Amino acid sequence: MSLPQAFIEKYKKLLKEDYHDFLASFDQPPVAGFRSNPLKEGQMSFEHPIADTNWGYYGKVSGKSIEHVTGLVYSQEPAAQMVGQVAHPKPGMKVLDLAAAPGGKTTHLLSYLNNTGLLVSNEINAKRSHVLAENVERFGARNVIVTNESTERLAKVFPSFFDLIVFDGPCSGEGMFRKDPKAIPYWHEDYPKELASLQKTILSDALAMLAPGGQLVYSTCTWSPEENEEVATWLLEHKELALVPIQASHGMTNSHLLPGTVRMYPHLFKGEGQFIAKFKDLREPVKTSKISLKKVPKKTSLTKEQDNLWQAFCQKHLAVTLQGQYQTFGDHLYLLPEGLPNLSGLRITRNGLHLGTFKKKRFEPSFALGMALKPSEVIQYIEMDIEQFERYVAGHQIPLKTTYPNGWYQVVIKGNGLGFAKVVGDQLKNAYPKGLRFYS
Repeated sequence: MSLPQAFIEKYKKLLKEDYHDFLASFDQPPVAGFRSNPLKEGQMSFEHPIADTNWGYYGKVSGKSIEHVTGLVYSQEPAAQMVGQVAHPKPGMKVLDLAAAPGGKTTHLLSYLNNTGLLVSNEINAKRSHVLAENVERFGARNVIVTNESTERLAKVFPSFFDLIVFDGPCSGEGMFRKDPKAIPYWHEDYPKELASLQKTILSDALAMLAPGGQLVYSTCTWSPEENEEVATWLLEHKELALVPIQASHGMTNSHLLPGTVRMYPHLFKGEGQFIAKFKDLREPVKTSKISLKKVPKKTSLTKEQDNLWQAFCQKHLAVTLQGQYQTFGDHLYLLPEGLPNLSGLRITRNGLHLGTFKKKRFEPSFALGMALKPSEVIQYIEMDIEQFERYVAGHQIPLKTTYPNGWYQVVIKGNGLGFAKVVGDQLKNAYPKGLRFYS
């Protein structure tokens, strides 16, 4: 692989005796990985687990596989998986994933939260925010708001709000050179310093959203000290933060430039490049009265007719009560996580879980709801075989081998939902979104 001479000289000085092994690693193939999704009901066994992880595996998954389409697996490079593992949010936390697209860290955080608490997943690029929302939907999330905002605007809405903030900063991408050689021409000698300045600006706004006593996980996919240890040191010197030491394992390296932070090098770690630092806010945590929270009334914008239609659907189709705040936007019904501030004025790509649409005297469930619900949480579903699945994702109606009463059913393949669809006569009408359809 052809690397910039300035890059080569820089890491020759930094790595010393490890330099030759480091340089040789760029001629090795990149390491692929994926995670399984604990939110899904239909689990399966996978080979080649990543040591000391809950859901990580080595290997590639096809975007056309049943496992991917139903959200049972999410492709994510092994080093990048360490960020979510270090963050490790507890159920019920309020979490911000600040630079979230395409969704690897967001879905990893969701695995720990287990559909509790709140996750605000932000991406400033509008196109990438839609990709993020699509991946969140496939994963089966119920407690996620996807925003398309600057950190400065978010900070005005969420002052001192989050228990945990994860920021995988925009960086020079040195750790991805092997995986994506197209990134190499963008690198120049001053590039890391330029991006470090941007990271500090974003982090200043981000910390305004961190609750007293909360935690910040800062990461990059680069090895540049300017963007890593120097930014971390700047945080320690200018903010009320303390470093939380990260234990290095299975190939991670403790940084000699700032002990307690970790690096991943491809000649030592089976994966690509990453840096991670974890901080704790030193201000005294503010205790929230549980009694006062209970007195806050649940808000709803449903009309009486809409509420009746939704309740009728739930009674007939759902075996679980969905907890949260119900809101309508036009004819669309959404379930929002509890405890949200007023989000008006923010650009929102995914406003919680889209439950469905009100039409003339009826309620039609959304694809997202059918992805978020487990088969055990619905009253009626239709299990497809592989042949039916291949026809369904290509947009075809499915002739039914068994007679079913007309109405809505969750579509299920290998124990996991694939949206809702309607039975009419002896046919299952196709409700798979047109933008997602493909031929196997």
